[in-house]
Amino acid sequence: MKAAWYTQNGEAQDVMVVGELPTPSPQAGEVLVRLTTSGVNPSDVKSRRARPVTDPLIVPHSDGAGVIEAVGAGVPATRLGERVWVWNGQWQRPWGTCAEYIALPAVQAVALPEGTDFAAGACMGIPGLTAVQAVILAERLSGDLRGQTVLVTGASSAVGHYITQMVTMAGGRVIGTVGSELKAAHARAAGMQEAIFYKTESVPERVKSLTNGRGADVIIDMDFSTTARWACEGALVPHGQVVCYGSNALEVPLPFRPWLYQSMGVKFFLVYDLTPVDRQTAVGRLSGMLAKNQLQHSVGARLALDQVAQAHRTVEAGQTVGNVVIDL
Repeated sequence: MKAAWYTQNGEAQDVMVVGELPTPSPQAGEVLVRLTTSGVNPSDVKSRRARPVTDPLIVPHSDGAGVIEAVGAGVPATRLGERVWVWNGQWQRPWGTCAEYIALPAVQAVALPEGTDFAAGACMGIPGLTAVQAVILAERLSGDLRGQTVLVTGASSAVGHYITQMVTMAGGRVIGTVGSELKAAHARAAGMQEAIFYKTESVPERVKSLTNGRGADVIIDMDFSTTARWACEGALVPHGQVVCYGSNALEVPLPFRPWLYQSMGVKFFLVYDLTPVDRQTAVGRLSGMLAKNQLQHSVGARLALDQVAQAHRTVEAGQTVGNVVIDL
């Protein structure tokens, strides 16, 4: 099979190799997926640059979509020919989705409705599941989002775009941070009601002005290194909740006294490491939205497998609106 891989950390153009690898065979409990698309996420490029390579080679990317071509022992033959999207393709294993085939546990290949194309399917594993889990946790911590104000940091990002839609569908009011007018338009089309241009505006002050001084009821956050400060400066209402799935800095000072005195809470989660119950709930809810064609999908760049290094550089540049997808 044709695939892309690397054997050492480094810049994409220096370490990515495209060539032939053996096609895997599904083991007991596994399916073999003939991949049509592979999604490229920030975590994929960060892993290539810095995560120690402990296997002979790494086929990158956790997300993808395609058709089941073979099944291992214990997997119903009725799954043959099924259109699927996959999650955790390269999580704690060396063979990811940047190849024509992937063999992985059957539960990690989820039915993809006929009305959803394979490019969108390649956006479900990390962007889609992160978004739906963030909204589920927000509801768990803060109750029904109908009528609540939710600050979505990075509302135009791959994850934020889905979060904005899901909060809007739940009846919440989305205030989003964005970096440009183009990204603001993208987020507004997904349901964002108010934009805050974080590069030129004070986010806490703008949130207060948009909420009559209260602050947001919930913050769904992609960068705790800035939100930890914003929350206690008025961006979050007392007794409000932060649901966080990322940070631009690994060491984040937390101003404890204002967080304590305003009784604010924070819940962190890693989409790769959801509990089985949370995973089942998130996959089920996301599948329901796909089946009803309720989501807008945004693919900002599509490249061929031979252009994998360019795809990684595109993600690293951070200027593309929408997901980056490789066609296999």
